[in-house]
Amino acid sequence: MTERDVFLTPEGLKKVELELEEAKIVKRKEIAERIKQALDFGDISENSEYDQAKNEQAKLEERIAKLESILRNAKLIDEDDITTDIVGVGSKVSVLDVEYEEEMEYTIVGSAEANPYEGKISNESPVGKALLGSKAGDVIDVSVPDGVLKYKVIKIAR
Repeated sequence: MTERDVFLTPEGLKKVELELEEAKIVKRKEIAERIKQALDFGDISENSEYDQAKNEQAKLEERIAKLESILRNAKLIDEDDITTDIVGVGSKVSVLDVEYEEEMEYTIVGSAEANPYEGKISNESPVGKALLGSKAGDVIDVSVPDGVLKYKVIKIAR
């Protein structure tokens, strides 16, 4: 697997660092204790508590590896580098859905930080990709599974 740049805001970077610290310090210790307790039950060949704890340990180690990869490849989005002339990673974009005349606001972030419920969309998502490079007043087409959406870029902010 090739590693690529992961764009993070300072807030997103802090979130990843805190999750990694919690996983390494707290969760590893909790799972190790559960494995130790399960081993005290005896025969591990029929010990579901042991199997479950080992599975959780594997998932945790996978998550830790992913978080470390994110941090290793992190490219910090500097607010001073965000322009209001053209949409880029870090931009806050107000758009109008042309068909439904509904206004929405998105912040374009890296995939590790994306959270559509908070209005943070990935620069790799269909909408994020389509918005990148656009200017206020542009009408863009976004290909989605249901067809094509038309958005008019109303405002670009930091």
